[in-house]
Amino acid sequence: MERIAAIVLSAGKGNRMNSQVHKQYMELAGKPVIYYALQAFSESAVDEIVLVVGAGEVEFCQKEIVEKYHFTKVTHIVEGGKERYHSVYEGLKVCTDADYVMIHDGARPFVSQEVITSAMEDVKKSGANIAAVPVKDTIKQVDETGMVVDTPRRDRLWSVQTPQSFSRKLILSAYENMLKQENSAITDDAMVVEQYGGSNIHVIPGDYCNIKITTPEDLLIAEAFVKKYIKNEKSLLT
Repeated sequence: MERIAAIVLSAGKGNRMNSQVHKQYMELAGKPVIYYALQAFSESAVDEIVLVVGAGEVEFCQKEIVEKYHFTKVTHIVEGGKERYHSVYEGLKVCTDADYVMIHDGARPFVSQEVITSAMEDVKKSGANIAAVPVKDTIKQVDETGMVVDTPRRDRLWSVQTPQSFSRKLILSAYENMLKQENSAITDDAMVVEQYGGSNIHVIPGDYCNIKITTPEDLLIAEAFVKKYIKNEKSLLT
């Protein structure tokens, strides 16, 4: 039986939130933001969850997140590193029994079961996929002086989300190759595979509600989503 692990990243400091509290621990409808992603993967068919946290936060997350909310699928809580890609690598190292891994930003609380299931089913065939949605706005490419140099076709542009799912062997090998060079230009896991894994990436449909909470404005939007779901008496995760 092939096993799938979810690596949920909760090591970011969230500097753009202008808050002393890291964004993943801010309250959203009475629960920390990270709760919602962990709940989503707990309710899915993944076999285990690896939670990657900031330095010195392992004990806090064990007691105040994992034990408090009974996330029994969390098998490891590990400290992340300086950059996001260091944190992902720390997570990859401990899910040794997994054949596939799903990497998800803990600051995306509204990942749906539909997206998770689609990613899980697809990765067994494609070996590498990302959730994404078509962009709604016209995108301009500009040079260093702020002048427009190109307007890419909008129908070819997609806004990338998480989860991003891979064969563990593929993503681990790609990360090991990348870390030999410490490429600070890396912005997501698919980019690591594209440049250091020699594999194509399949795009699966994401969800416009699967927002990432990065700024105070994003938190306001998330609160509006929560109120909408509560008003309609719907689950946040279905």
